[in-house]
Amino acid sequence: MIIPIASDHAGYDAKEAAKKAIEKLGYMPIDFGTHSPESVDYPEFAVQVAKKVNAGEHDFGVLICGSGQGMCMTANKYPNVRAALVYSMDVASMSRKHNNANIICLPGKELNSDQIEAVLKVFFSTSFDGGRHERRVEKIQTLTEKQSI
Repeated sequence: MIIPIASDHAGYDAKEAAKKAIEKLGYMPIDFGTHSPESVDYPEFAVQVAKKVNAGEHDFGVLICGSGQGMCMTANKYPNVRAALVYSMDVASMSRKHNNANIICLPGKELNSDQIEAVLKVFFSTSFDGGRHERRVEKIQTLTEKQSI
C-alpha cells in the first residue's frame, strides 16, 4: 500500500521518522514535502495529501505539523476525508474503529520516533467497526456534502 505523507517545517523531522516507520510496517511512503526544515505554509502541503485521499487514489494519508491541528483542519475541508489528530495509541485506535479516519495528523513537536511508529502501527492495523458507527460516519457525509469543495 502506498501512503502519501507531507509536513510543514515544524513537522519535518517527525515526517522523516514517520517515513521510516511506514516502510518498517511494509508500506511505501510517497513524500509530498516539505523537504527541509525551512519555514513553509502548512496548507500547501496538507492539500496535496488530502486531494489524493479525497479522490480515492489512496486509502490513507499522513500529515504532520507542529501541533497537527493546522494540517487536520485543512484536510477536513475535503468531503471524503476524515482526518484525525492523533497523539496516542488509544486515539489512533478509536479514530479508526469509530470514525473510519483515513488521514492521521500527528503533532510533530509532541511525539518522538517510537511514539510515531506506535501510533502509525495502530492506525494502519485497526479496522473500522461499522455497525452503529457506520450511520454516524454516513451522517458526516450527508450533513456536509453541500458545503464541500
